[in-house]
Amino acid sequence: MNNAFIQSVSRMLLPPAFVVAVAVWLKGYAEAGDSFGAGVLAALAILLQYVASGRDAARQLPGVRYAPQVAGVGLLLLLGVTFVPLVFGHAPLSHVPGPGEKVLHLGVVEVYTAVLFDVGISLVVMGFVVTAIDGLLSQRSKTAPPGGGMASPGKER
Repeated sequence: MNNAFIQSVSRMLLPPAFVVAVAVWLKGYAEAGDSFGAGVLAALAILLQYVASGRDAARQLPGVRYAPQVAGVGLLLLLGVTFVPLVFGHAPLSHVPGPGEKVLHLGVVEVYTAVLFDVGISLVVMGFVVTAIDGLLSQRSKTAPPGGGMASPGKER
């Protein structure tokens, strides 16, 4: 099969894959939380770019270049949602608004601090998986003998 065809299809699949990841997060949020699964789906969409286009081309994507920062922002959100309630004298992970209080609705999504927690989990999972895979491929490319190892599918041998 033609590499250009595979690369084109993988690029076309990237935006719908992110939409599916957001849909999984929203559906999971409306019912049972599935932010971890949404993060994994987003990471798999990026990893498809590694497989189809190679590491050099995949690293051009903002989701790959800034994956460590994405994981860091997610971790900061998690820590903030966990420990900011302590500043106001509440227990860690206390959600605002509390039970029985009026909740702001954004479409079907009820906006409260649990949403930030779920966003943080998704960002940490996606950022960590992409960073780990990129790091592993980086080490492999350093240790691969010349002419061997993982070649970029976009480059002819």
